[in-house]
Amino acid sequence: MAVPPIQFDRATGVLEGANAWERLAALALSSGSKVASNFSHRGYNGCANLLRKTLPARDIAIKLNSDATFAFPYGDGYWSKLLNRSFSYENELELLFQDSADVDYTLLDCGANYGYWSVLISSAPYGSHKAIAIEPSSQNFAKLKNNAEINGNRFKVMKCAIGAARGTARLSGTKHEAFSIAGGPGGCGEEVPVIALDDLLDDGKISAGGKYLIKLDVEGVEIEAIKSGTRLLRSDSVLLCEEHGNDPGHTVSRYILEQTPLKLIVYDPRSNRLETVTELSILDRIKVSTHVGYNVFGTASAFWQDRISALNANAARRMQ
Repeated sequence: MAVPPIQFDRATGVLEGANAWERLAALALSSGSKVASNFSHRGYNGCANLLRKTLPARDIAIKLNSDATFAFPYGDGYWSKLLNRSFSYENELELLFQDSADVDYTLLDCGANYGYWSVLISSAPYGSHKAIAIEPSSQNFAKLKNNAEINGNRFKVMKCAIGAARGTARLSGTKHEAFSIAGGPGGCGEEVPVIALDDLLDDGKISAGGKYLIKLDVEGVEIEAIKSGTRLLRSDSVLLCEEHGNDPGHTVSRYILEQTPLKLIVYDPRSNRLETVTELSILDRIKVSTHVGYNVFGTASAFWQDRISALNANAARRMQ
């Protein structure tokens, strides 16, 4: 019989179902995140994963809001930051998702991992949107499927990778948040199916006339994936794509800016605005940590460009 998960409510800070050692670990994980946040959480994942080895194997189910529960193995280095109630995951995405609650869009969550964003944007406070969570790793997919189930199966899941074209590839990597089909050391070499972004249109998973936010977290094959979505990216869509902090050449952003018809947009923490980029030097200032990723946006949609302009205007009014 499976051990029921620990429960944690981010709104109230209440932790339930934990023994004394697990409660002490929660305090350490939360306090460690608060300290490590001053250094962009450098070293936090490793320390948390060491602590995890001392804990019984069980899940923690975190109540993100009144209508969203997100479960993961207790002590997981990547996700345990959520025990720190002041921690905000991917601020730039949060800004756009919250502002778009009233828009009838579908989230394409490519490289969904355990499904954090699919859980959140399908919840009532974020507009109860449709989502398709796409994840290639069998290990991750089991946890993604569990998160879909504990949230009433309100979003769809697909077990595949997004790449240049339909086919198969092998996963590599040693961290669940960084499995990749780009090749590299480590990993079990699991063979996984691959589809192109435009295959979602051809296979009837989505329609050409819809509005989409496309989160593309595909660990090294971003450009190939962008190329595979030519038709989709001509629609009312926004590409939300990771720009790696350790890439001084800003390869992904450069490709979007110079090789696609998309407007390149980045979140500037100084202004709390989503700024349209014409010169990549702004990223030299924004990308301050080499070990984290930064999301950049690309869109050719007049609708979404107008929404972003309105979002920025609202931000400016709030700062006055």
